[in-house]
Amino acid sequence: MLDNAKSRSIVGKAIDPIAKLLLKIGLSPNAVTILGTAGISVAVIVFFPKGDFFVGTLVILLFIFSDLIDGSMARLANIKNPIGSFLDSTLDRVADAALFGSIVIYFSNFNSIYIYPAIITAFCAQLISYIRAKAESLGIEINVGIAERPERIILLLIGTGFTGLGLEVAINICISLLAFLTVITVIQRMHAVHQKS
Repeated sequence: MLDNAKSRSIVGKAIDPIAKLLLKIGLSPNAVTILGTAGISVAVIVFFPKGDFFVGTLVILLFIFSDLIDGSMARLANIKNPIGSFLDSTLDRVADAALFGSIVIYFSNFNSIYIYPAIITAFCAQLISYIRAKAESLGIEINVGIAERPERIILLLIGTGFTGLGLEVAINICISLLAFLTVITVIQRMHAVHQKS
C-alpha cells in the first residue's frame, strides 16, 4: 500500500501552482472533479475497448491528476464542504467502473480468457470501496489493503501503457495480478472489520 499522505505531500508541491491558477480563473474544485472524471471515462470508453492503449493511457494521465488538483484547490481556498468529498468519492467509483469495464469489453472483443480476471478486478474494485464506506458508516475505521485505488490505477496503466508500446502480454499479466491483489484486499478489509466489530 502506498503512503498516500507522504506521496500527496511531495506531489502537492507541483500541483499547488496549478490549483492556484485554476482557482484564479474561476474554476471550483467540484468542477475539476467532474471534468477529470468525464475525461477519464470518455478516454477509456473511446480507446481501451479497441485496444488503442498507448493513446488512451496518455490521455488518462492528463486527467488522472484532477484527483489531486481538486483536493489542493479545496485546501487552498479553505473549502470544507461535505458535498465536495461526497462528489469526489462517488465520481471515483464512476471512473473505476469505466476503467475496468472498458478492459472487460476489450477482452470480450477477442474472446480472451483474461476476461475473467478483468471481471473479478472490476467487481472487487467496487467492493473494496463499498466495504470501507459501510465500515465507516458503522463507526469502524479501516485503512488496510494491499491494492487500494492508487495501486490499482497505477498497475492498470502500467499494463495498458506497455501493451500500447508493443508488449502485448503486459495487460494480461497486470489484469491477472490485479485480480489476485483485489481479492486479497477484499479479504483484508473484511478481516479488519471483523476484528474491530
